[in-house]
Amino acid sequence: MWHFPRHCPVCGQPLLRLEGESDTFCTNSECPAQRQGRIEHFASRGAMDIEGLGEKTVAQFIELGLLADIADIYALDYDRIRQIEGWGDISVRNLAAAVEASKARPLANLLVGLNIRHVGSTGSQALARSLGSLDRIMSAGEEDLAGVEGVGPTIAASVHSFFEEAPNRELIERLRRAGLNFTGPAAAEVAQVLAGRSIVVTGTLESWSREGAEEAIKTRGGKAPGSVSKKTDAVVVGAEPGAAKLTKARELGVPVLDEAGFSVLLATGEIRSVAGAAGASEEA
Repeated sequence: MWHFPRHCPVCGQPLLRLEGESDTFCTNSECPAQRQGRIEHFASRGAMDIEGLGEKTVAQFIELGLLADIADIYALDYDRIRQIEGWGDISVRNLAAAVEASKARPLANLLVGLNIRHVGSTGSQALARSLGSLDRIMSAGEEDLAGVEGVGPTIAASVHSFFEEAPNRELIERLRRAGLNFTGPAAAEVAQVLAGRSIVVTGTLESWSREGAEEAIKTRGGKAPGSVSKKTDAVVVGAEPGAAKLTKARELGVPVLDEAGFSVLLATGEIRSVAGAAGASEEA
């Protein structure tokens, strides 16, 4: 009969499953598998989006002593990398450019990249939007963190605990010295032109990801629910919008905006319904 393992198959340290949770994880922060996973996660598209730093490359760089943690990404020895078989001048330049570009990623991406337990994209965006800088997040009390809309006590406790640990704070200082972006779009710094308004986004926009469009709405004081209702003030329609949302908007007489209208909305709060958007394809 198969039994769930009690020890990590990589480092042999005990595995832990917290009460009320489904995840089982290794308790050894220095576990080689955890170290590699943290670096891969940091470089992934949903975090710092460092193209060229995938699973195989991270494993290779760790084996060669080029990487031990995420801060080492910003101190890579590119001269040594050029000497590795399969790495030419072009690939090295591309990697260096991707690493450099990641320094300007939004604060929310950095928070995702830090891989704090329970903190995903939504929580990271909420913290970045509400507190505005990594330093404020690090110094905030657990109650203050829990008071941020979209965070709550579980995420707050995890964030507070993460930044209380000396090794994590040392890592943050190394990232600071590397020049990463530690500030975010605090709501107070952005004109709240959508305060109290509900804007639904459907379909694919050319200049915005779905998450980015919804975050832009929230940063300006609005709400970005996933469905259309009588409380919806406008529906932003991209390519291949959801048929149900577009039909509901028409039935309720909710203004429908294309991407140009969305840009005007974000800048001024003015809703300019565009005929082209209203006639958009209803393919799901």
